[in-house]
Amino acid sequence: MLREDLRLQTGKVLLRPMEAGDYHSFLQLTRQDEEMWEYFSSRLSDPDQLKNWLDSALQEKAAGTRLPLTIIEKVTGCIAGSSSIGNIAWYDKRLEIGWSWLAPQFRSTGINLHAKFCMMRYAFEEMNFERVEFKTGVLNTRARKGLEKIGGVEEGVLRSHSLLWNGNRRTSVFYSVLKDEWPKLKTTIFADIQ
Repeated sequence: MLREDLRLQTGKVLLRPMEAGDYHSFLQLTRQDEEMWEYFSSRLSDPDQLKNWLDSALQEKAAGTRLPLTIIEKVTGCIAGSSSIGNIAWYDKRLEIGWSWLAPQFRSTGINLHAKFCMMRYAFEEMNFERVEFKTGVLNTRARKGLEKIGGVEEGVLRSHSLLWNGNRRTSVFYSVLKDEWPKLKTTIFADIQ
């Protein structure tokens, strides 16, 4: 079961369950870069779409099917973005890490690496899951490089997979990390994370 009091953290980031009160902070951040919503299902810079996205995330949290997280930069205490653990298959011991975004000033700072480390460590070491999945738009080169940087193995492409906020269809590419790969990743890619 997903815990409401869950706190995932390193020396750099704190991830806590998303709250309705995060809306105004999110809105300030999501308006800073319109291009970051090109491959996203919602255009979170739009107040109504952000509200719908947040409400949906909180409903899925209440149902126990998704754990939407707010990412906080510890040194400043500022909200940096969001990510989620979702599509949880308890029987199969697999889940997806996704719905992720960071405001422009927090990109290339190591926050994404730390946040992914926290969620993967939780999935493999606390939930004892066997598989963590990721997906992104096949044309989203920034996200694809980020997934490869954290050890994600490309698995395949699903054509016309998702409907985007602008009416376009997104072709998605899937990546994964398996439980038996995690110990090596911890001592290589994530070796410097405390």
